[in-house]
Amino acid sequence: MNAAKVKRRVGKYEVGRTIGEGTFAKVRFARNSETGEPVALKILDKEKVLKHKMAEQIRREIATMKLIKHPNVVRLYEVMGSKTKIFIVMEYVTGGELFDKIVNHGRMREDEARRYFQQLINAVDYCHSRGVYHRDLKPENLLLDVCGNLKVSDFGLSALSQQDDGLLHTTCGTPNYVAPEVLNDRGYDGATADLWSCGVILFVLLAGYLPFDDSNLMTLYKKISMAEFSFPSWLSLNAKTLLTRILDPNPMNRITIPEILEDEWFKKGYKVPVFDEKYDTNLDDVEAVFKDSEEYHVTEKKEEQPAAVGQPAAMNAFELISMSRGLNLGNLFDEQEFKRETRFTSTCPANEIISKIEEAAKPLGYDVHKKNYKMRLENMKAGRKGNLNVATEVFQVAPSLHMVEVRKAKGDTLEFHKFYKKLSNSLKDVVWKSEEDMHEQQQG
Repeated sequence: MNAAKVKRRVGKYEVGRTIGEGTFAKVRFARNSETGEPVALKILDKEKVLKHKMAEQIRREIATMKLIKHPNVVRLYEVMGSKTKIFIVMEYVTGGELFDKIVNHGRMREDEARRYFQQLINAVDYCHSRGVYHRDLKPENLLLDVCGNLKVSDFGLSALSQQDDGLLHTTCGTPNYVAPEVLNDRGYDGATADLWSCGVILFVLLAGYLPFDDSNLMTLYKKISMAEFSFPSWLSLNAKTLLTRILDPNPMNRITIPEILEDEWFKKGYKVPVFDEKYDTNLDDVEAVFKDSEEYHVTEKKEEQPAAVGQPAAMNAFELISMSRGLNLGNLFDEQEFKRETRFTSTCPANEIISKIEEAAKPLGYDVHKKNYKMRLENMKAGRKGNLNVATEVFQVAPSLHMVEVRKAKGDTLEFHKFYKKLSNSLKDVVWKSEEDMHEQQQG
């Protein structure tokens, strides 16, 4: 059968590969065909949204996020709808996750951690002042732009307070970063709960490990509820004082953002963010999508282009460059590069790469599902955040060079990191090395 490469378009956006997945949404890389600008396209399933009675909540949050323009918050540009989907067009941030720095290099020096923490507090303060709370702050939601500045993602798509008492009632998020009052489900204030998560993030940046961690979930809950943790010896007294005030299990006594801004440790080298807040924002697109107005429906087009039979998807230069950190192609071929997705190149034939990945994954306890040059690997054993699911796809870069993307689809990022290390050890003969790398290995 003659295969065809399908190129998908949503309105003016050319849609590319999947870069993230969640319960209600899939995130895909896309490009504005008019300007060439890369964006992240969050795709929500309308049926799921309606079934879970989330339409009104998401409408309000999207509308609020359109009004937020802050240098440390990922921008929401526009929203579109088709008969079955809601498309949220977001800023595409190229610098990876803050989490990568901890995984790759361990803890940070205090001045470096302080700079990121100051940017985090600026973002959180700004969003809170507009009634938006995150509820799932963790290093994986903290991205870096090409200049190394912090960008908080997924800020608007949390839950705005809808209870009469002004308290949020849903327990969500990763347990390690969640405030005690959220775990106790007594209703909580989004602002103080977010601050607790900021404190856990600061601890991780400074210590290189979590303040509250235990393989037994009940023990972990107990440690969090009592704020039972100990400081590493290398922390300065001022850093310890600030962390103690943030990680107070009683939200009524917890430090507030105005108090953090006056803290000795925090104030060192602090720069007040300067940005232009005055800009025109139109909410017609948001209203139209949720009123389901036919005239505003965007068309999803699939353009078929002839392709060779049974070939992996070809990747053009633009896609290749946009995948690499800060438009630096050198990073694309760096085996040490790690985040929730990672890549390697290979000169092996595509079907051989697929077979070798399958051979390596099965002994690690993974169930393998294949479709052409895409694979889904599912761990049969549940981990800290459910079963780890890994998606892989082979792309053709040149006639004899393939790029393989390995991406976490579901589960815990650290578990994914451990899996990838084991996998890459089994794929040593598949991963392409330049002559220079081979020479270095021989020297070593």
